[in-house]
Amino acid sequence: MNAKSRGLKPASHQPNAAAKLHAPLARLLRPLVRLCIRSGMTFPALAQLLRELFVNVAEHDFALEGKEQTDSRVSLLTGIHRKEVARLRGAGAPVHEVPATLSRTSAIIARWLAAPEFTDAKGEPLPLPRTAEGDAPSFEQLVESITKDVRPRAVLDEWQDRKLVTINGNDEIVLTDTGFVPRGDDDRKWHYLGRNLHDHVAAAAENVSGPAPRFLERAVHYDGLSPKLAKRLEARSRELAMEALKVANREANRALAKDKGGNSRWNFGVYIYSEGPDGAADDAGEGGQS
Repeated sequence: MNAKSRGLKPASHQPNAAAKLHAPLARLLRPLVRLCIRSGMTFPALAQLLRELFVNVAEHDFALEGKEQTDSRVSLLTGIHRKEVARLRGAGAPVHEVPATLSRTSAIIARWLAAPEFTDAKGEPLPLPRTAEGDAPSFEQLVESITKDVRPRAVLDEWQDRKLVTINGNDEIVLTDTGFVPRGDDDRKWHYLGRNLHDHVAAAAENVSGPAPRFLERAVHYDGLSPKLAKRLEARSRELAMEALKVANREANRALAKDKGGNSRWNFGVYIYSEGPDGAADDAGEGGQS
């Protein structure tokens, strides 16, 4: 979405906005810099990525209606030399692309968690037989309700390899907790890192840039807690968060069946974080939601 459709202007309405942004931006970037160093991404590589993104965003998001976006104007907006702008225009990897297998997996799991025929009275995903007669729920029926391009057996083999499902004593397929939480070498975690952080930051940026907050972006926070209480609150908040996510997923999945479709996108997320006195994340067990 570009500046023309959103009514954006290249300069902030707030005086000294850049100076005010310095401290919160430093805090926001600190864990990302830590992740970069831990993952082997060097400063020159990150600086090159930022340079490409500055040019790409200025070129597409801050175009003036009815006027061609020139190298000189992009240079003025970004502070990057005009010759470098000319070289970089058109660069930048797509940021909204979703891997096909990831999109398919997410859609199938979302339906397993939402559709009444695949959940029990408490809304929990049912163990599913591989196949079933008639309209009885089965894993085959679940997969085919989302896609007919991939055989259910191929999906099952892939999910077993990724430990998203297990087979119980009745030869039924059971969704495991890892269906919600990417971990290890699962490439889904890198996709969700970019998507979820993008949407959270985009919501916060929209709220501080506009005349009034547009998106819900709130947190409950307490300092000066004992480690025991912090872990107890984290465990309880995880229960509340998972319940909220499941309810939202059920309602959205059912509404989707009656929706005519379009180009809009919606994301409802929850985060939980706690840290010790040294600023490091507390090791309170595994958790998270994609």
